This record gives sequence, structure tokens and C-alpha cells, in this order.
Amino acid sequence: MKHFIVEHTFEPPLTDEEFNNMSARLQPCLQQHQIKLMRTYVSDDRSRGLCVFEASDAETVRIAHRTANIEFDRVWVGEAFIRNLEEVSE
Repeated sequence: MKHFIVEHTFEPPLTDEEFNNMSARLQPCLQQHQIKLMRTYVSDDRSRGLCVFEASDAETVRIAHRTANIEFDRVWVGEAFIRNLEEVSE
């Protein structure tokens, strides 16, 4: 499985209630398409968000979001790079 990043823009800014509603709509779609939500980030002003999913392909991630009626800006494949902090400080 690959990791896919989904970018969101929220206008007006995302509220806790809308976040919970979106999560409830998306969860069954993720299960149906065998997609795993790995992590979610929301900007301090709640106007932008990034979600990281584990899935077979980007189109499946798009389909799940469209089925849940959740708008997104783009979906792209990504890879995590983790640096050894000792190497960075040298």
C-alpha cells in the first residue's frame, strides 16, 4: 500500500462540528474501499487541512471522498522521510 496526501481548503474555516460530520461521512467510504486514515493535520486558523491515507491508488481515495461528499483540492502520493536528529545537528 502507498501513502496518499489529501489537501483541503476550508472556507469558512472548519469547525469541530463540521470536522466530526465529515469524519462520520467518510469512515464508511474508507472501509468500503479498504483505505486507512493515518493522520490528519489542520492549520491553526482551520482554513487548511492535510490528511494522510494508506490506499492502493489515488483514484480510490478520490472516489471515497466524492462518495462522502467531501471536497478536496488535490490528492497525491507521498513518502515519509525521517531524519536521524544526530545527523542533522552535525
